[in-house]
Amino acid sequence: MMIIGSLALELHLPTVHSLKEKRAVIKSIIARLSNEFNAAVAEVAEQDIWQRAVIGVACVGSQQRYVEGQLNAIVRWVEENRPDVVILDVTSELL
Repeated sequence: MMIIGSLALELHLPTVHSLKEKRAVIKSIIARLSNEFNAAVAEVAEQDIWQRAVIGVACVGSQQRYVEGQLNAIVRWVEENRPDVVILDVTSELL
């Protein structure tokens, strides 16, 4: 059986004052999450707003517990490693 997990992280970037700064922050987060968790990661919404971003994450596994654990670990990683980012909302789904 294949389990697909998706996660949307709505972020507030209080220290960002331009789209160029935002791109640097988001690009860094996307690269780290992709490398650390072997997941597909992309900015999926709010691309034109300086201090807001929505990052989408997808991961696949054969066990529901594993996929849920990965998604939870991704949220924890952002909370613990990116003090410059505030998580406003988290939406996850398993298929």
